[in-house]
Amino acid sequence: MGSILIACDQHSTIPCRAESALPVDYSRFDDEDLVELIAHQDVAALDALYSRHARASFALALKMLGDRELAEEVVQEAFLKLWRRPEAFVRQRGRLLPWLLGVTHNRAVDLLRHRQIEARHHVASDPGEVTDGSVSVNPEAYAWSSFRAEAVARALASLPVAQRQALELAYFRGLTQSEIAAVLNEPLGTVKTRIRLALQKLRSSLEMQALRTEAEEV
Repeated sequence: MGSILIACDQHSTIPCRAESALPVDYSRFDDEDLVELIAHQDVAALDALYSRHARASFALALKMLGDRELAEEVVQEAFLKLWRRPEAFVRQRGRLLPWLLGVTHNRAVDLLRHRQIEARHHVASDPGEVTDGSVSVNPEAYAWSSFRAEAVARALASLPVAQRQALELAYFRGLTQSEIAAVLNEPLGTVKTRIRLALQKLRSSLEMQALRTEAEEV
């Protein structure tokens, strides 16, 4: 996948080079220590992390997007976020790889949602779709479908991040629980528990939204 290109400052297009009197063996540092070096603008530390974890991030992005070029862009953005905002990673909250995969996952989900919005806009604005008498749209069915989609989106947004990630990987991207455990670098039992709890909370949230809607209609 190559390497990541970082500008020395926001006005420069020349990649930085770590300067040191003696060569440093970055393989001896753990991920969290490398992040601390990144906070001091050590681009070699970022290169070391990129070499370690870019493949895993790329595999997740490719699985979600199905497009190598877009997947590479997502990976670049994830590592650029680490470079620009190393303080966003808090080592007390866990290891770096799950954090990077979470950033990758969230950016890929954003791109997928953007695709869906563009697709809906294309269908709504395409004259051929409107004037073609072979296709008829039931306004009530369309409104109900839109309501359910919005309700599910709100319910998903209310889930804890870890549970939402596991659920989206399972049901939106079709990963098995073993694949999710590998992607998130978590025990299989932990992933199973997260998905089970997420489904319970999702069901409860949707039931509450349905009851609230019925009460408003009375």
